[in-house]
Amino acid sequence: MEILEKTRKMLKRHPLCDYCLGRQFALLGYGLNDQKRGETLKLLLTMKGHQDTLIGKKTGISLLKTLAVNGSFPMAAEILKKMKKRVGEKKNCYLCEGRFGLLEDLVKSSVRKLKRYEYNTFLVGIELPTEIEEREDEFKAEFEVEHGESVRNEFSRDIGKRISEITKKQAEYKKPEIVIYVNPFTEQVRLQANPLYIAGRYRKLVRGIPQSKWFCSKCRGEGCPQCNWTGKMYQESIEETIANPILKATQGKDTSFHAAGREDIDARMLGNGRPFIIEVKKPKKRFVDLKVLTEVVNEKAKGKLEALNLHFVDKDAVRKLKKKEMAEKIYKVAIKFDRSISDEELKLIEERLANTIIHQQTPLRVLHRRADRIREKYIYKAKIKRLAPDSAEMRIRCQGGLYIKELITGDEGRTKPCVAEIISVKTEPLKLDVLSIVERP
Repeated sequence: MEILEKTRKMLKRHPLCDYCLGRQFALLGYGLNDQKRGETLKLLLTMKGHQDTLIGKKTGISLLKTLAVNGSFPMAAEILKKMKKRVGEKKNCYLCEGRFGLLEDLVKSSVRKLKRYEYNTFLVGIELPTEIEEREDEFKAEFEVEHGESVRNEFSRDIGKRISEITKKQAEYKKPEIVIYVNPFTEQVRLQANPLYIAGRYRKLVRGIPQSKWFCSKCRGEGCPQCNWTGKMYQESIEETIANPILKATQGKDTSFHAAGREDIDARMLGNGRPFIIEVKKPKKRFVDLKVLTEVVNEKAKGKLEALNLHFVDKDAVRKLKKKEMAEKIYKVAIKFDRSISDEELKLIEERLANTIIHQQTPLRVLHRRADRIREKYIYKAKIKRLAPDSAEMRIRCQGGLYIKELITGDEGRTKPCVAEIISVKTEPLKLDVLSIVERP
């Protein structure tokens, strides 16, 4: 069936606006939007109807009335008036119910809400009633539409194009910084600011600070006498020290802290620092000065914590960061023995631990939050030096995920081999430091 004949049958059966008519032929031709495409089809049919009328064909008047009423086409109505023919009242579009007439209002509402946010890229998402989509599906099946597009796509493209022209911002389909959800049928517009990701490294220079916020074990954050009504076991954490200034600067709603593993609360994180990413949820500000933010964080945590190399990343960086949890690490630990240790025993510890697979069942101290299973971790190198007759310092380069304290004590037989088992002595880890996280290209 040719295009004009199909168009005539569509309009004969249902009232259609320019947008909804043109959309049924969206894949035909170039350089036209659906509104112009629909208007052109109606113009051609109006000319055909006028021609038929002038040569005495009754079908001409019928076609012009269809275009004037179901097509709401002014030229057809004007021709009928000049011919002293009665023109019926225009009908609302069967497919969009006239909602394309609200485009300008929807765009203005979107732009007004966007003014509260900083962003470079956006995406328009369209929310539609189920019955509207079902109605269009039935329409396409009825007229065997082969070259059309969806009403959702048309709304999204037209609104997005106008917003881009006004704001000078770019539409981005894969990773937009902000999504504008528009419902043309309720006339509601809402914004979703996608997360902002800021990566860096931290060095923890003192002991006694947890990595993440530690809620009170008794009140679970509600506040009680035990925690002095703070809801926290510890009044500061690495997460809060770094995230709070960032949250304030970005005017976000909340943050999540992602890190490449974690050190114990009584361990320091030295060397090149531990990689982390702060995920800021629903930020209003994105154009923040990270150099200034670094200075704010480091001034606040002077002598305790140091943030390094803050920079913007995307969501994919979080997934890559998690893989670094298993990166090789270099530790330094001071060990206290319950008796004097000989040089031969120290050498034996080195020999037994270097290039060795450690079988480590989940430590008792973390069993409440980790699955109870045996993990195999590799030690690449171990060096030990005496500090006193009953104490020593050991440096270990090992696979990520090895619990060093349990490597020293044995954890009631859950870690094998271990220092205590190798020389048959009771041991106590005194000071633990992470010296380096080894990143391979």
